[in-house]
Amino acid sequence: MPKRVDHAQRRAHIADALVRVAARDGLHAVTMRAVAAEAGMSLNLVQYYFDTKAQLMHAALQHLEQQSHERWSAQLESLDDPGSARACLEALVDEALPVDADSHTFQLVWTSYAVLAMTDPELAEQPFIEGPNRLERQLTSILATAQAAGEIAAYLDVSAEAARLLSLGHGVGISVLVGQRSAAQARYLMRYHLSRLFNDPTPPEAPGQHLTAVS
Repeated sequence: MPKRVDHAQRRAHIADALVRVAARDGLHAVTMRAVAAEAGMSLNLVQYYFDTKAQLMHAALQHLEQQSHERWSAQLESLDDPGSARACLEALVDEALPVDADSHTFQLVWTSYAVLAMTDPELAEQPFIEGPNRLERQLTSILATAQAAGEIAAYLDVSAEAARLLSLGHGVGISVLVGQRSAAQARYLMRYHLSRLFNDPTPPEAPGQHLTAVS
């Protein structure tokens, strides 16, 4: 009896291969042939699952986003109070910043994809911004819950605050990727922003290094 093929698993295997190539050599170096070699498959088999490189790259990005969401969910499950809006946001900040191998790879590949999509019409056609849009909606919902509980000021526009938090995270994440800040400095900046948003009387303790330079 022929062995049953798990197509979802095979697609994930191909996506993982693309991520390894992109993290090692840069997204600009990704080709269907390079991904096939990394995955240990024939080029024809990769093309069976993905018609174009743009489709493959988008699938890999979705795969990374799903893995990031699963890590965030795992962090939430380990919290003493997983229903706390503040704790949920702090867990998201920790996951979103490139502070370990997995989150660094996600940030690197996503940022590289975004830059390429600015000048590549085929990549721009892929709806990759739906990921950030979905996350922004989640952040808006979390902040609305915090506002209803009186944890943040009633006058704040939670949609605007969600967009600001997400934009700040992207910018601070890039500063880590390029070596401007350390992971500890980046985490402090995000926690500092949250402390102001939640009107904490005492800000978080700053790391023992200058915030705008990594020695």
